[in-house]
Amino acid sequence: MSHHYSGPDFGFPQGDARLDFCDLYAFPKPGDGNRSILIVDVHPSKGVNPPGPTTTEPFAPEAIYELKIDTDGDLVADVAYRFRFSVLENGAQSATVRRVEGVDAAGMGDGGEAIVEGAPVSTGPEAHVVQAGDYRFFAGWRSDPFFFDAGGALSGFQFTGDDFFADSDVCSIVLELPNSELGDGEAGLWHRALIPADDANWIQVERGARTQQVPFLVSNEEKAAYLGGEPAHDARFVEGMAHSLEHTGGYPPEEAERVAGTMLPDVLPYDPTRPVAYPENGRLLTDDVADPFMAILTNGKVREDKVGPHNDLLAEFPYLGPPHENRTTAA
Repeated sequence: MSHHYSGPDFGFPQGDARLDFCDLYAFPKPGDGNRSILIVDVHPSKGVNPPGPTTTEPFAPEAIYELKIDTDGDLVADVAYRFRFSVLENGAQSATVRRVEGVDAAGMGDGGEAIVEGAPVSTGPEAHVVQAGDYRFFAGWRSDPFFFDAGGALSGFQFTGDDFFADSDVCSIVLELPNSELGDGEAGLWHRALIPADDANWIQVERGARTQQVPFLVSNEEKAAYLGGEPAHDARFVEGMAHSLEHTGGYPPEEAERVAGTMLPDVLPYDPTRPVAYPENGRLLTDDVADPFMAILTNGKVREDKVGPHNDLLAEFPYLGPPHENRTTAA
């Protein structure tokens, strides 16, 4: 399910669709190898458990959505971009983006240098794009670029090519930035969401980078710990994921543990000077991430879900197609 539906039993973290992390993409800006496009998708427009549409409010105003960047390979963030959203009023939200670096980038809080303020959140087909210094920013509803036969996966991997996400929308956060913001060489990227624990503290309730492994391989018993964890401590989840692989793919225990170990830590490596190739380096909007994951999940018994990329992607910023539903009037 990509990272969609990362809560227990394919539900949402904290039962809140707005917090649900869906996908992370990273690729060089088309036509300009000195800049990169980073996309965090959250809040799918429809649920599985329970089924049906989710709220039309794009982002949770009480939450911090955060893009973490590790520039030195120690699995601790050196730079972070923090996205906060206003309360939905008369169908409108606005976004503030803050940048923080150093020790503060690895911590919790909503501080940092404001690089974008008052950016309108898009709820209809028109993409409201903001240029602020070296940054270009977008936030709002877009067509979900993820493609997968989710129904087939939940029916014993009997795939028919029915793309569950063909008519789905998602709330996208798109940031264009200079490659210099990513350090020198390979960076490690991941997303996380924080909500207030009390009046003075925050708690992490969602995080991820790689696709599909949380809903399919992390057990309900470990989900809260996993979603609240840090990549530097992901080795503790190898055993549980290995057990899931034994069940889904019939792996022998030692092989299951080896394969699970290749899927952690849960970060997306990205070096803009190298070709994009998920999961080794970044991710394109057209990358078929489901087929190789299904091959891993089933130990090679199933290698494709018979679904391909969507045809509504854009050639220019913000690159994701317009939403299937216009929520400007529905909000």
